[in-house]
Amino acid sequence: MLLGIDIGTSSVKVSVVDVVTQKTIASAQYPDEESPILAVKPGWAEQSPDMWWQHAQKAIELCHQTKAYNPQEIGAIGIAYQMHGLVLVDKDQLLLRDSIIWCDSRAVEIGEKAFDAIGHEKCLSHLLNSPGNFTASKLAWVKENEPEIYARIDKVMLPGDFIAMKLTGEITTSISALSEGIFFDFKTNKISKDIVDYFDFDENLFPDIKPVFSSHGSLQLTVAEKLNLKKGIPVSYKAGDQPNNALSLNVLNPGEVAATAGTSGVIYGVSDKLAYDKESRVNTFAHVNYTPDERRLGVLLCINGTGSMYRWLKNTFGNALSYRQMNSLAQDIAVGSNGLQVLPFGNGAERMLNNKLPGAHLHNIDLNLHTQAHVIRAVQEGIACSFRYGLDIMRSNGMNPTVIRAGKANLFLSDVFTQTFVNITGIPVELYKNDGSVGAALGAGIGAGIFSSPQEAFANMHPVQLIEPTNTAQIEPVYQEWRTLLKTQLSNSK
Repeated sequence: MLLGIDIGTSSVKVSVVDVVTQKTIASAQYPDEESPILAVKPGWAEQSPDMWWQHAQKAIELCHQTKAYNPQEIGAIGIAYQMHGLVLVDKDQLLLRDSIIWCDSRAVEIGEKAFDAIGHEKCLSHLLNSPGNFTASKLAWVKENEPEIYARIDKVMLPGDFIAMKLTGEITTSISALSEGIFFDFKTNKISKDIVDYFDFDENLFPDIKPVFSSHGSLQLTVAEKLNLKKGIPVSYKAGDQPNNALSLNVLNPGEVAATAGTSGVIYGVSDKLAYDKESRVNTFAHVNYTPDERRLGVLLCINGTGSMYRWLKNTFGNALSYRQMNSLAQDIAVGSNGLQVLPFGNGAERMLNNKLPGAHLHNIDLNLHTQAHVIRAVQEGIACSFRYGLDIMRSNGMNPTVIRAGKANLFLSDVFTQTFVNITGIPVELYKNDGSVGAALGAGIGAGIFSSPQEAFANMHPVQLIEPTNTAQIEPVYQEWRTLLKTQLSNSK
């Protein structure tokens, strides 16, 4: 059996998967309510890594309580984690501050200055991205604004590296993780000298580099006893949530594309070319199966305000409705929400909008016409429109999917959202009963050699539903109006 841990922004999910059938035996999520994001200043977003660790332990305990398996038979652990977060520890592996997470916008200006100083063409051709608002720029912010903390740093980590450290006592990273932090040079296949020199970072801050599918340490005795697991089992897989989501959907080869609509929304396509968007609106990272000899790159479009927008709607307008009830109400409203339009951009700087902060907006409200149900549908349509906008950017860069795979979860549980997504993009969607924690568990099996190949790990995976375009002509005018509205708003935003 295999254990997968998914460190999300909202909660931690854990799954136990049977090696033979690749079926989920047990799963648990903690906490039930969404974890807080600390925002001391506008545009800031932090979380405590110790909170992630406490939640991970609790979720493992809840899985054990199902009595569906013998915990001592778990043979490997895999970890998926929210991308781009900055975690800093001292020489005693003690946290120096809360993590500056993915949707924090404080380092945008720092990244833009680095982009100009290093040179746009050099950044894009070597890093495949602008330094932007990624982990390297966040580390530079700490160096500039919290020098006493920076001076005490022993190792710089991503969120998954921290959880692996708590489990094993060892600190490692991977090319995939370094690339998502914009620390990796794809031309030299080394930590970027340009980034290190420009920001004056010490290369000793970076952990040992290991393949994604490999041993990142063995479970410590004290932790094994506390979690009722076997001492010495390997943490044999670590990946950011979006590369891991692609793995969980068996998206590993050039041309294959995955999508997710959780707290953030993502379209993630695999390529074998060192390509980049000239405006860095979509981002390219090393995929889980990347090697210098066989390049597998993940081209990622991220929309910050998807599930976060829907959660805000639920908390503000939901009147204690469940998400299922909200989805049902949206079905009663016609396409276009009677003219009500929503821009779902209120969760930090949006990379696909050139790191602008346009905010979230509801437009064309008619007080005599629009109801709660109209707002619910308009939010789902607005999120689908933002996916189309980003997908058009990906298409302009040569990514032209013929089918998109997604897990039947989060917003893809809504028939309205899913059909709108398909109609507005014109691309069929295959839905799978899978999630990040299951993908992490299967990744652990690959990394530990329990599976001989990814193909064996996903031999029993089949789609549960195929949704095809049905009425693209009806939704296209809605999208064009939405796009015009967005352009107007962007011209007025910072």
